[in-house]
Amino acid sequence: MSDPVRLHLAPVRQRDAKAFVATWHRHHRPPAGSVFCVGAADDAGVLRAVAMVGRPVARMFDDGQTLEVTRTATDGVRNANSLLYGAAWRAAKALGYTRLITYTQDGESGASLRGAGWRVIAQRPPRRGWDCPSRPRESHGTDRVARTLWEAPLTPQTHRN
Repeated sequence: MSDPVRLHLAPVRQRDAKAFVATWHRHHRPPAGSVFCVGAADDAGVLRAVAMVGRPVARMFDDGQTLEVTRTATDGVRNANSLLYGAAWRAAKALGYTRLITYTQDGESGASLRGAGWRVIAQRPPRRGWDCPSRPRESHGTDRVARTLWEAPLTPQTHRN
């Protein structure tokens, strides 16, 4: 068994985070924008994972105090998502936000979120999609999938690699 990869937080530009998501995310394209992005790099400085944090997609959560982790992506390195979820919450709090949320799709365990101290606050049933006669939309392959809504802990936790 090889030694675990040691990761550290790294700044990442939005365009680089989008490129990483486009390469490594299993089922979503990069989001249109973000408030901030954060990366995880190995000891050689190679970017191994990213998190993109933006305004909440759901209008009811877009209250000026809440942000949403809209994407995380890794190259498969262990513990990167937990590191990034913890860092995203600490950064959001430092910027004055009081709440951070994210979603997982049915079939995703949420282990990284639990590892970062997040908790489930709701189960969302599958939605039919955003396409309607008055506003036609293209499906991105993620319609009709149940989701779990998660919330960051009230007190940010530290993550040890």
